[in-house]
Amino acid sequence: MAGHLADIWSYRELLANLVRKELKVKYKNSVLGFLWSLLNPISQVIVFTVVFQIVLKNTIPFFPIFLLSGMLAWNLFALSLAGATGSITGNHQLVNKVYFPREILPLTYVIAALFDFAIGFGVLLALMGWYHFPLTVHAWAIVPIVGILCAWTLAVSLFLAAVQVRIRDIGIALPVLLQVLMFASPIIYPLTVVPAAWREWYLLNPMAGIVSAFRDVLLHQRIADPHPLTVACAVTVVVLPAMFLFFKRAEATMADLI
Repeated sequence: MAGHLADIWSYRELLANLVRKELKVKYKNSVLGFLWSLLNPISQVIVFTVVFQIVLKNTIPFFPIFLLSGMLAWNLFALSLAGATGSITGNHQLVNKVYFPREILPLTYVIAALFDFAIGFGVLLALMGWYHFPLTVHAWAIVPIVGILCAWTLAVSLFLAAVQVRIRDIGIALPVLLQVLMFASPIIYPLTVVPAAWREWYLLNPMAGIVSAFRDVLLHQRIADPHPLTVACAVTVVVLPAMFLFFKRAEATMADLI
């Protein structure tokens, strides 16, 4: 494992170049360009607020902030997976001609998604200012929470990228899987609405603990509830190395299969 990590570090310039390329290509020839990173979270907040708070009479206080805080974490996860799943098959010419650690390709999309996250986080801060919602010292805990989110996202990205090489249906089914998983995570509702009898099983989805911790330190202005976050960390610590080794095992035949 240490040797693999050292190998990635030696190709850090390639990783940086791929991230820059992804950010440039993503909005190339679009009229609004990087403004789409700003408009996407705003439009999501408007649509969900109208549907859930106005039409369905949702009583969650500060619902736009509540919603955006969950959507930011979810969008980082979903955008990373959308790009990373096809990262190997979509770069088959590069994979077949040049040696480099293949895990750099899915990692590229996770890092690139952090750019959209940063812009969306700026929108969240502006919205909190609009509602006169102060930041507290607990907000600094966002940094390690985002780190856990990125680690979990990378674990799933490595798995899907490796499986996509053999089973191309994964990329086709991914939008549906993400939609189901979003409603199985506390994005548009609080974790407290999940029945206590199901909650331990529910928390095995690390997005539940991550989103809950995100809201604790920003909205509730307190230390994150340790139990959901601990479960999320434990699952991530187990799954990430396993998925990394799974990816490296699959790497040996990737060039032949694509």
